[in-house]
Amino acid sequence: MTFTFFQVALGGALGATLRYATMLGATRILGAGFPVGTIFINILGSFIMGFLVIILDQRNWLNLYPFLMIGMLGGFTTFSAFSLDAYMLFQQDNIVGSVLYVTISVLFSITALLAGIWWGRYLII
Repeated sequence: MTFTFFQVALGGALGATLRYATMLGATRILGAGFPVGTIFINILGSFIMGFLVIILDQRNWLNLYPFLMIGMLGGFTTFSAFSLDAYMLFQQDNIVGSVLYVTISVLFSITALLAGIWWGRYLII
């Protein structure tokens, strides 16, 4: 169990570092006006997550799941985990659950962000 936590922590540190480097590179190349770096990271992370789900399963390398999927890709982008969860619900023929999951996640996350901004401003001012 301790080793698994270490795998997640190490993968998370590497993923977050890759995210930061990618964001810096995208900003230097494309400018800071629009979050292209974040879009690129979310799309790339989701692609890698989908690819690794198959590879890790087919090669029976599930012991790498905590390091790669939760740690590294979780640190790189949480959007990849979100995409995988939506896909897994869909694969289980839970179409309503998948749509509900996506809708609730997006709407409530944005609402929570706005609430956090409001409370932050309220407490500071």
